[in-house]
Amino acid sequence: MATPFPTDHAALVSRLRAAGCVYAEDEADLLLAAADTPAALVELTDRRAAGEPLEYLLGWAEFCGLRIAVDAGVFVPRARTALLVELAAEVTGPAPAVVDLCCGSGATTVAMAHRLAPRWLAAADIDPAAVACARRNVAGLNAEVYEGDLFAPLPRQWRGRLDLVVANAPYVPTDAVALMPPEARLHEAPVALDGGPDGLSVLRRVGAHAAGWLTPGGHLVVEAGTTQVDALCAAFHAAGLTPTVRHDEDLDATAVLAQRP
Repeated sequence: MATPFPTDHAALVSRLRAAGCVYAEDEADLLLAAADTPAALVELTDRRAAGEPLEYLLGWAEFCGLRIAVDAGVFVPRARTALLVELAAEVTGPAPAVVDLCCGSGATTVAMAHRLAPRWLAAADIDPAAVACARRNVAGLNAEVYEGDLFAPLPRQWRGRLDLVVANAPYVPTDAVALMPPEARLHEAPVALDGGPDGLSVLRRVGAHAAGWLTPGGHLVVEAGTTQVDALCAAFHAAGLTPTVRHDEDLDATAVLAQRP
């Protein structure tokens, strides 16, 4: 049975706050703007109170000041991933060749297109739903989105010529996925969350292949958990890369930046 239509902003905020929405005031504003009829607002409010991610209800998420389309089931871009974009801008020269692996919605791809002005920009994801969403987001940009596992679908002619590889790969340990907020574990694709027994299964594979795709002096930038960086740096070093760890307190984000010598 549908919940009665909230009669005012305060009532909507109260409903969202009771459902556990931390930013209830902001969410109320966004839902009011998204609903074109009272019935639509009732539906959106009920779905949000039931735990559906706000971004799926709106159809978009904000990332690096950009509005990124997000389809149901696709990984929702997190604010902390802006650190990868910042590091990408820091380490690349003019007109770099760039690949965004595990691209999800393509949020990082779009942000890098605006920040870096790449001469070649590509993204890849193994999830068909994510690929479809990313292709919508890069429409009009000089970028390609490929479906497949990490580097496998990329054109061979770019092997050894990439200036930058960015990967927001899954890094949650399998046993910890069940402890994630319901918004993530119940709604986002498991392939975008589960990083294997210690969370580093996919990232190790990224590092193992990155040296063969990067040009000498090129960089790999990945997101990871603070407790994982020592093991990840060791894996990258074994793969022939020189890693360093970067942390941003404001974003509560940790990244590993690895260079091919």
